[in-house]
Amino acid sequence: MADWRYEEHLRSPVGRGALPPGGHDGVAGGAACGDLVRVVVAVDGARIAGAGFVAEGCGALTVCGSVACELLDGASVRDAARVSVAAVCDEVGGLTPGKLHAAELVVDALHRALGAAVAADAAPDGPARGTLAAMSGGVDSAVAALQAGPDAVAVTLELWRDPENDAESSCCSHSAVRRARDLAHRMGMPHLTLDLRDAFRDGVVTPWIEDHRNGLTPNPCVRCNGNVRLDAMLELADRLGCATLTTGHYARTTDDGLLRLATDQAKDQAYMLAGLRPSSIARMRFPLGGLRKPQVRALAEDADLPVARTPDSQDLCFLAGTGRPAFLARHGGLESRPGPIRDADTGETLGEHRGAHLYTLGQRRGLGVAAGEPRYVVGTDVTENVVLVGPRERLMTDRVTLRDVVLHREPWCVDAVKLRYKQPPRRARIVPAADGEAGAGAPATVVLEEPLLQAAPGQTAMLLDGDVVVGTGVLA
Repeated sequence: MADWRYEEHLRSPVGRGALPPGGHDGVAGGAACGDLVRVVVAVDGARIAGAGFVAEGCGALTVCGSVACELLDGASVRDAARVSVAAVCDEVGGLTPGKLHAAELVVDALHRALGAAVAADAAPDGPARGTLAAMSGGVDSAVAALQAGPDAVAVTLELWRDPENDAESSCCSHSAVRRARDLAHRMGMPHLTLDLRDAFRDGVVTPWIEDHRNGLTPNPCVRCNGNVRLDAMLELADRLGCATLTTGHYARTTDDGLLRLATDQAKDQAYMLAGLRPSSIARMRFPLGGLRKPQVRALAEDADLPVARTPDSQDLCFLAGTGRPAFLARHGGLESRPGPIRDADTGETLGEHRGAHLYTLGQRRGLGVAAGEPRYVVGTDVTENVVLVGPRERLMTDRVTLRDVVLHREPWCVDAVKLRYKQPPRRARIVPAADGEAGAGAPATVVLEEPLLQAAPGQTAMLLDGDVVVGTGVLA
């Protein structure tokens, strides 16, 4: 239990009220627990330039804030990123269970402040070394971090915080950040927290809502990886002097900076990464690309990682614990709006839906339509609030129109396309728009070797040359 050092920090707290100018804030606690702490950290280059705190609540909070500031004094950024709850407790000889909460709050606030300071002001102090390892708190990213090599630094992103969500099942909530940080420290790695909530809302959630408002079926993971998440981590890697970014995605790369499909086709995640630029891909490392899931879990068990048997996340990270209709109503004002379900051939009204924006092309379940043969959604009109249904045959197509096409190789290289995350690649070729236009953002048509079930407008098309991702487009 706590020794004489506890009383020393309580009598003469290090850094209390001494908030460094130009520093960055991290706050933890609040009304729910009655304790509130604010930690401010300033970074200059690769070292901590100053740290201070203010605390309201129990004396243990002041003690832990003082310990944290003492640990940060003169530390390198990487050493500061190693400060854990256990480290704070050890500095005062241990804390009782009733006081452990104070150390947890201080460490939460410290790492929020440290992450913001590093992202804004850090700079490497020498040649690039090590890799930045993205950790979500799950088994895949943990095993990837295990294989990241010496001098690796872990990072976890906080992307979304909402009381309506189940924080325990989300991979990007504050609870997930804390789990990942504890795991990284257990593995002996420095860990940083990067708060991207504003960028995530603006770049992923808001477009996702607007696409639903316009009757599209968006793929937010492709947008997040291509425009928000991974580029932000590469920028952080530059700040830390890390040469590469290591993630737990099941994917591989080519020597010229393009994605390749993973060995385990059932787990392949190249589709979710297809929006990345080659310049970003060239700096990324995917240690799991040649492994299968049972092998990954075995490696985690061999390393005695507590996440070895953690189930894979299933929901979109910002939908964890809540449904799509409730989320769209809460954050986008897209309330339930009953309207007719009509037969696409006869125009006959067959039932009632909850809002055309909630239905997607090819959907069969949840229609509530009694008919002699299976009915599928074959069209929606969000303006008129009508859902059209028909037989499966109406959805079969051998041509798909794309917009916003980006190609990394010549169009004639494309020999396959993947239109859904869980769908195997299908043999196909791409026909550029009239006059041979094939520049970035140009439209194009994918001609399939065999007809398949039409994917919904707004989904991503991944264009392949063998097992190499050579482009993307959005279904028009």
